Amino acid sequence: MLHRFILHNDRIQEASSETLAAGQVGLLAGWGVFSTLRVAEGVLFAFERHWARIQRDAALFHVPLPEGPEVLRGRLLELVEANHAYDSTLRVAIVRNGGGMWAGPSTGRASDLIALTADTKDWGHGVKLAVQTQARHATCEFAGAKILSWAMNLTWLENAQQRGFDEAILLNERGEVAECTSANIFIANGNQVWTPPLSSGCLPGVTREVLLDEIRVPGLEVREKPLLPGDLQAADEVFITSTTRDLLPVEEIEGAKVGRTLAAQTALAAAFHARLRQYVAEHRPAHAAKV
Repeated sequence: MLHRFILHNDRIQEASSETLAAGQVGLLAGWGVFSTLRVAEGVLFAFERHWARIQRDAALFHVPLPEGPEVLRGRLLELVEANHAYDSTLRVAIVRNGGGMWAGPSTGRASDLIALTADTKDWGHGVKLAVQTQARHATCEFAGAKILSWAMNLTWLENAQQRGFDEAILLNERGEVAECTSANIFIANGNQVWTPPLSSGCLPGVTREVLLDEIRVPGLEVREKPLLPGDLQAADEVFITSTTRDLLPVEEIEGAKVGRTLAAQTALAAAFHARLRQYVAEHRPAHAAKV
């Protein structure tokens, strides 16, 4: 459930306010970019990585960015403060306003900034995954971009849930594992931990990036390589990662039990949470003592 207030451009206002118009082509066509951030103790975790991805995807899709990173960070923190959402999930979207025959009269803004917060979801202790074939086109120039056109992902997720699963593994045109509808996926065999490369068509998730670039656990190596469904079935461990899930074990794939241990996932999760606490300590706002 959304919290009471949202951010619309430079204003904090009630979530029920009428703020958007049919002529905003980004709303009609899903022409925009977005990211989902974790708010921990009033801090936007890994904000720099989220901004870098927003900037990269916006350039790819010709979506004008209305703010620079520090202005955006400041406005998002104003929203967090308004909702007292110091430990929450935050969604920020940038919607393109012009282009194409259905664009409305100019609002004076090339794009609209929309942000909202919600309580963090409890995902439980593990997930059961379905498999969706031909769901990613890895060689497409837009593969891996996080854009507002998300209906296919939501439909695949809904299909999986209707079959009794929690999420769906998306395969690319080569039959390789790419990702889930809103999570990256990892396997572990002994001290080797693997996740599909970006060339699989997966989205460069922020939690995925942190594990690859910042987390070091003695005795474990975290790397990329192409994975097939059979690699998941044979792995010692399978887990998924996302901003809202952290590292979540996979229990079943299409009804078959997977994994025999949680050793790598447990060690990486502990190291990830230590990095989260460090980041929060380094970026804690002045009001933190009140939180």
